[in-house]
Amino acid sequence: MRSAGLNPTVIVSGVDEESYAPAAPAAYAQRLATAKASAVAALPEAASCLVVGCDSVLDLDGQVLGKPAGSDEAVRRWRSMRGRCGVLVTGHCVIDTTSGGQEQAVAQTVVEFADLSDGEIESYVATGEPLHVAGGFTIDGLGGAFVTRIEGDHHNVIGISLPLLREMLARLGVQWTDLWPH
Repeated sequence: MRSAGLNPTVIVSGVDEESYAPAAPAAYAQRLATAKASAVAALPEAASCLVVGCDSVLDLDGQVLGKPAGSDEAVRRWRSMRGRCGVLVTGHCVIDTTSGGQEQAVAQTVVEFADLSDGEIESYVATGEPLHVAGGFTIDGLGGAFVTRIEGDHHNVIGISLPLLREMLARLGVQWTDLWPH
């Protein structure tokens, strides 16, 4: 968001993701995004703010894959993903704490993974990077070389769909360019 001209304040929601039962990938990601935005919007420091909450999961054959629980899981996951496609699903929720308005939407981007060797998978997992991200991969870090194609919004794979966020804000009466520093 900063590279897009916005200057957000990051407030961790404290939402316990483990307490939410997995559902269909889009519904699950949206439920978590809304819970996170709602938790932050209820805080005193969020008065008169636009609160954006997001959460991403990887849909691989209908299975919801969030952050791997550890290195062993990340290795198993990459072995099942290599040479295949998955869908990165990100739920978005924007709450205008001044007006009470709220918008929700889901972005989905198809991601094609390279056919990695076991050695490449083990080396990548050893970096620790895949342990901290939904689906266990990045496209803007070390994992970028392991994604051969995406179909859809690349911003969504990085973490937040900027075009979708702009549309959601517009529905709340906020013009994207008004959020740029003046």
